[in-house]
Amino acid sequence: MQGFVFRAFDRGGLIFLGVLMGLVILIGLSNQLLPPSSPLHAPTYMVALIGKYLCYALLALSVDLIWGYCGILSLGHGAFFALGGYAMGMYLMRQIGDRGVYGNPELPDFMVFLNWQELPWYWHGFDMFWFAMIMVVLVPGLLAFIFGWFAFRSRVTGVYLSIITQAMTFALMLAFFRNNMGFGGNNGLTDFKDILGFDLQSDATRVGLLVASGIALCLGFLICKAVTRSKYGKVITAIRDAESRTRFLGYRVDRYKLAVFVLSACMAGVGGALYVPQVGIINPSEFAPPVSIEVVIWVAVGGRGTLYGAVIGAILVNYAKTYFTGAVPEIWLFALGALFVGTTLFLPKGIVGAVNGFWEKRRRKPDPGSGQAEPKPAAAE
Repeated sequence: MQGFVFRAFDRGGLIFLGVLMGLVILIGLSNQLLPPSSPLHAPTYMVALIGKYLCYALLALSVDLIWGYCGILSLGHGAFFALGGYAMGMYLMRQIGDRGVYGNPELPDFMVFLNWQELPWYWHGFDMFWFAMIMVVLVPGLLAFIFGWFAFRSRVTGVYLSIITQAMTFALMLAFFRNNMGFGGNNGLTDFKDILGFDLQSDATRVGLLVASGIALCLGFLICKAVTRSKYGKVITAIRDAESRTRFLGYRVDRYKLAVFVLSACMAGVGGALYVPQVGIINPSEFAPPVSIEVVIWVAVGGRGTLYGAVIGAILVNYAKTYFTGAVPEIWLFALGALFVGTTLFLPKGIVGAVNGFWEKRRRKPDPGSGQAEPKPAAAE
């Protein structure tokens, strides 16, 4: 176990995590310690925005783990993100109590409006933070286990698996849109007041959520790093490159794929749980298939199979989305499509992959002053 943990602490990983947490802490301190008139002051909206980017980065990291290292292209991972968000949203709704519009200490406002007489059984326990946190991981993990059990045992792979994952998230979106499901229908869950007794609208709470998102992303990165550098990681990489050959060598491919798929879903659920209190709402639109497709684009742009690239791609693309939807909203979808096509044509390994390839060529190129001649190509026979 100790060796498994220490595999995550390589030099590049430590530098990456140090830079990430350093930026998060600097932003938090500038918001809390510097006056708003200071040019270095980080406004509260920026704190919440960066916190949202970090949650998206954790979601992208979970997709990169299964797609980049195991070859499982999921077009429905937004479902696990949304389920984690709904688990957190249910806890936050229970914390409102009698401060809602209708003043009912037990039922959320949307249930009172829809004439619900009592709290549904699946809402019980969400008034306790520890129970909600268990559900944040358990619900996405259980869905991933059930889905993966049937899909991987049936040897569904490639585009067929991608289509099925997209059908799964679309079905969940339709289900959560129904008012009789007890999750707020198309309006979802909103009007949150506090978390663990702290006011969600206060600057200090926003900074705390930002730091929590940064810590969760670092932990997720370390877990993924440890997994991919272990013997288990070598097997899932072999599954990605040659699944049939790996199966013929005696490995239970379906079990390996199922385990990494469940781990990935749990990570996505944690990202969704941290996302909800920072944006203030969770609704069925988070299940929409385009959300999951965007996540794949983030990973492709940053660099599939690099971990760093998933984080960088998620932050860069979402920053671009924030800018374009504010400045020229009518062209954002065209810009996103052009970005994906351009990445596929000119940067097939993503930003990080291209940078790594450039430095690898520089490293292999002999120094002119060393007297070494460049290797000559073999003569044609």
